[in-house]
Amino acid sequence: MRTHHRHHSHFSQHPLSANATPICQNSTANSGLLSEFVYSENQPALTQLLLPLLHHLGAQSRWLLWLTPTQKLSRRWLAQSGLPVDKIVQVSQLEGIASVDAMERALLTGNYSVVLGWLPELSDSDRKRLQVAAETGGSYGFIMKPLEDRFSGAGQPPAVKIHSSVYH
Repeated sequence: MRTHHRHHSHFSQHPLSANATPICQNSTANSGLLSEFVYSENQPALTQLLLPLLHHLGAQSRWLLWLTPTQKLSRRWLAQSGLPVDKIVQVSQLEGIASVDAMERALLTGNYSVVLGWLPELSDSDRKRLQVAAETGGSYGFIMKPLEDRFSGAGQPPAVKIHSSVYH
């Protein structure tokens, strides 16, 4: 008998439909998840929300991948945050479309417990590709979205701030 699973996340803005079946059927594997993480430069929620999850995922035998547009991660910040510096891989200087393709390939491999990608605005088909890749690889994929400056003082709810100390 084949059962259907529905994935829920209070972080996810794009849950799977009720009849979606994950590609990974192995009960010992992660089911995979894709979510958007919207943050503001004015709020310090990275350490409050995302860091505990990254600590947990860092305890796995797999790598943590950061696909960043231009900045280089600070090894000092990573170490101070308690993240496993020896398990973190960063790829930077990618073009927008190449970043989506790189994130999809990384999620598909199953070599990474989590892939964080700072990506351009995505189409529904790009989101679906990334969701399927996350499920296939049993990985977590976070699409990192900074709020634009025009929203910063407009009474938006608290979101994540990635402090400049995160980068060199």
